[in-house]
Amino acid sequence: MNRVYNFSAGPSMLPLPVLKKAQEEMLCYGNTGMSVMEMSHRSKAYDDIIKEAEKLLRELMNIPDNYKVMFVQGGGSTQFAMVPLNLFNGSKKADLVKTGQWAKKAASEAAKYGEVNIVASSEDKTFSYIPDLDKSKFTPDADYFYICQNNTIYGTRYTKLPETGSVPLVADLSSCIMSEVVDVSKYGIIFAGAQKNVGPAGVTIAIVREDLIGKAMDITPTMLNYKTHADNDSLYSTPPCYAIYIAKLVFEWLKDMGGVAVMQKINEEKAGLLYDCLDNSTMFKGTVVPKDRSLMNVPFVTAKGDKDLEAKFIKEAAAEGLVSLKVNRKVRGMTASIYNAMPVEGVKALIEFINKFEKENK
Repeated sequence: MNRVYNFSAGPSMLPLPVLKKAQEEMLCYGNTGMSVMEMSHRSKAYDDIIKEAEKLLRELMNIPDNYKVMFVQGGGSTQFAMVPLNLFNGSKKADLVKTGQWAKKAASEAAKYGEVNIVASSEDKTFSYIPDLDKSKFTPDADYFYICQNNTIYGTRYTKLPETGSVPLVADLSSCIMSEVVDVSKYGIIFAGAQKNVGPAGVTIAIVREDLIGKAMDITPTMLNYKTHADNDSLYSTPPCYAIYIAKLVFEWLKDMGGVAVMQKINEEKAGLLYDCLDNSTMFKGTVVPKDRSLMNVPFVTAKGDKDLEAKFIKEAAAEGLVSLKVNRKVRGMTASIYNAMPVEGVKALIEFINKFEKENK
């Protein structure tokens, strides 16, 4: 069976070398005589795996020593509660920029524990842009400032971070982690679900500045306290062992590719090719203002809003091995998610199909 080009927003495609390595080690990891799926998380073999995963992640993202790296469960959605539970220890106020579905959900969850100030929103234009920020609307004594750095569904991305001063910046990087170089020192907390750029669903990365740990609200459950995981090297309870192992393989692959800076150039090339195609199309158009376009998620629609034509496009693309272009059910059109594992050849194949489809359906 031939492999397809999987443009899913997540879970997404994994690098082929990673899958092949996992296949080779499925029955027996090293000389352990067992699969990683079977081994104890307290074993020496697994301890080496999780420590190597953290080491590689620190190296790839140039994470400063005063940040803890944690592998936790619950996806990015659990972080919507974990962040306020751990950071609402002063004014119990947070600033948030509403740029899509995930920021809205984060705001709703945080509002259960404190006050959330929406400093700006792009909901007025279906989240098709990143709003400009007025510092006069920032809360001076906020416990944190929250953004979703790349918006999977709506295809927008921050190209400039908010200047929050002494207020810790918290960012959801689920759909853009390691796709481009970021300065970790500018953030108080970075978190990311793995299932887009890191590995299979099941593990979530939390990168937390040390001074923000150990001040959780009294009501915080043990498993939602960053200190629990930081003090136990992500091994307080059984972690998502196999997902972390695959993440390690992805980190190794990314390092072999040349690191995040090299990957960023590849991602810029892929996105540039696809956006150029859409900008020159008479049938299709992108939905995001050019300055805020994501490198990872490229939403597009038919210029005339023809839902039947869009359905035909999705069906025929799938028949050509270009799958999962159907976007979230809440919005119309298509989205091509072109994460790190998507090769340039996959994007070129999609562009070729777009051009072919346009000629055949004039």
